[in-house]
Amino acid sequence: MRTLTLCAVAIAASLAMSPPAFGQESVGFTLDSGGDLSAFLDCHEAASQTLISAHRGGPSAGLPENAIETMDAILTAYPVIMEVDIARTADGTHALMHDRTLDRTTTGTGNIYERDWQYVSGLHLTDSSGWVTPYRVPTLAMALEWARGRTILQLDFKRSADLAEVAQLVRDAGMEQQVILIAYTIEQAQELHVLLPEAMISFSIQQLERLEEAEAAGLPADRIVAFTGTRIPRPELYAALDAMDVEVIFGTLGRPPRSIDSMIERFGTDERYVELGEGGVDILATDRPRDAARALREAGRMPEIGLCGVNGPLED
Repeated sequence: MRTLTLCAVAIAASLAMSPPAFGQESVGFTLDSGGDLSAFLDCHEAASQTLISAHRGGPSAGLPENAIETMDAILTAYPVIMEVDIARTADGTHALMHDRTLDRTTTGTGNIYERDWQYVSGLHLTDSSGWVTPYRVPTLAMALEWARGRTILQLDFKRSADLAEVAQLVRDAGMEQQVILIAYTIEQAQELHVLLPEAMISFSIQQLERLEEAEAAGLPADRIVAFTGTRIPRPELYAALDAMDVEVIFGTLGRPPRSIDSMIERFGTDERYVELGEGGVDILATDRPRDAARALREAGRMPEIGLCGVNGPLED
């Protein structure tokens, strides 16, 4: 069991007295472009705007990963997509959790798939430095309810997740057009497309032959978001995918010091985010969503309020 310092407990207790009010003065997506996520993405591309996907919900000091409070804090300033991780507890509750074990990100221990929801729901989330926060592990249902009319959720399935059960939760929340489902194989993408044919599906496409395989497997191009890696930008591939009506995700995220995010931070070259957008990246998956958003806004590439279904104040 994690040993909690008196200081950390005191901070958590004081913060818990005044939790943030969700959705207050937030920037969000309403999908006004016909209610179709593919059309929404096309609208931003046509306007030369680059979307940001906040990896694990965009954690920062005092704001843990995969927490609704963390995502809500970002949306007070910037309209971004939220990438979250989904795992299943022993008694069938789908929750936001990246690791198999609870040790790194919560005050609990053990594998999440061997713990019941009563145990998991009683834990506090910790931030990247190990500080205990007042925030709790959210269920996927909670996250979907929070996100509806506010943002797009990019769902990363962990091994314990049940695809059919997650698809039903998405349907129950009316979020079919506000999710991007992450698949790691064409077979998984096929299964997800059968379960949620309206939803967008993201999986690795680093050569056009891979797209051809996907289409041959029955995946429509306008339902595909191509994840094109985390190392080397490839504008020629982006242009070819764009010609086929396939959106492009490129990841600057990853473990330091090798990730592009960490190199950009080290050398103070936030303009690289702008260059990636100009080079054909439609969605930037990043561990630095606020920094990337500021750079894009300064360059006039940030989604604009009133265009493509973006609403709310845009401020620091």
